[in-house]
This record gives sequence, structure tokens and C-alpha cells, in this order.
Amino acid sequence: MSSLSVTEARDQLPAVIAAAQKKPVRISRHGKDVAVIIEPSLYESLLEAQEELEDIAAFDAAMEDKSPNIPWAQVQKDLNLV
Repeated sequence: MSSLSVTEARDQLPAVIAAAQKKPVRISRHGKDVAVIIEPSLYESLLEAQEELEDIAAFDAAMEDKSPNIPWAQVQKDLNLV
């Protein structure tokens, strides 16, 4: 992954965007990373992976919950779905 300062990135934006199509580009300000430029398909993949991990964590938490469950038939009746 290459790294540029904000000033360098601003001055070379078309080249930075082209480089980001091959690998992520870090943008730093005063030596501290403040952004990463990545291609859209990688961004979408990362979002999907994050959502999947959140779903897994929610499922695990639900499975650990020991409170009484409400049967699906009762939920449907309470919501006037049947």
C-alpha cells in the first residue's frame, strides 16, 4: 500500500485514483493516516464482510440470550399477520 500526504494526494489526484485501482493508497496529514482511497468494488466487499460479521455477532448474542422465546405463531397473531 502506498502512502502520500494530503498535499501530494491533492496535487496528484488523477494518478492517486489510478493507483487506487490496483492497491489502496493511504493519505496522511502530519504523519498520521487520515484516509485510504480504494476501488469501489473493494469498498463494497469490505462493507458486505462487515455486515456479515455484525450478523454473526447478533446471532451469537441471540443464541446466548436465556430469556423466554416467543413462538413465531404467537408473533404472527400479535401482529395480525394471520
